[in-house]
Amino acid sequence: MLHWFPENISTYGAEIDRVFELIYVIVGIWFLAVVAILFYFLIRYRRRAGVSAHYEAGRSWKALAWVLVPAFLVLLFDLWIDLVQGPVWSAVKLDLPVAEVTVRVTGRQFVWDFAYSGPDGQFDTPDDILTQNQMGVPVNRVIRFELGAADVIHSLWIPNLRLKQDAVPGRVIRGWFQATREGTFPIACAELCGSGHGVMKGELKVMNDEDFERWLKENAPAP
Repeated sequence: MLHWFPENISTYGAEIDRVFELIYVIVGIWFLAVVAILFYFLIRYRRRAGVSAHYEAGRSWKALAWVLVPAFLVLLFDLWIDLVQGPVWSAVKLDLPVAEVTVRVTGRQFVWDFAYSGPDGQFDTPDDILTQNQMGVPVNRVIRFELGAADVIHSLWIPNLRLKQDAVPGRVIRGWFQATREGTFPIACAELCGSGHGVMKGELKVMNDEDFERWLKENAPAP
């Protein structure tokens, strides 16, 4: 049903897609029902000779049902969606697994900065590995990211991971993902952040362990 979505390469992406599918089914059925009723009314109450319109106060239960019944159904559908998406939200946002690689991500006008701890395992030291607009990660490893913004609100968007998270100045927002396939995938900013918003793009490079270690060495600071 969602074949037009970008290829999913995330361990939790399929669960997110299922929530989208449920929403599409509910909204699709609701849309068809509303259009069918609309056309019925257009035909049933069309303008006819000798028949004049009259005002309906809407105080009877029959009239109120046209408001109360749809409102009740919308509430039920909303609770159904909440019930399905609750465990997905917990898995993506709350129950963060143990990190195998940690990446600091900073959005600023109009680039993405990525930082990895060097051999000392600490951030903000001279051996930090810094890249711009390219985030390298090993395949099938739990990646923890620490997301922030240097100036205005940005939004880290990696469609193939089903990942979109706002980056807010003054805050560090933590999240995770686990990519299941090697390759290069687009990164974008999904929050209007200034005149260069449209060119604030990067790439996610998913590699095997050996290539990832080689990539880190290639980007490591000179001794």
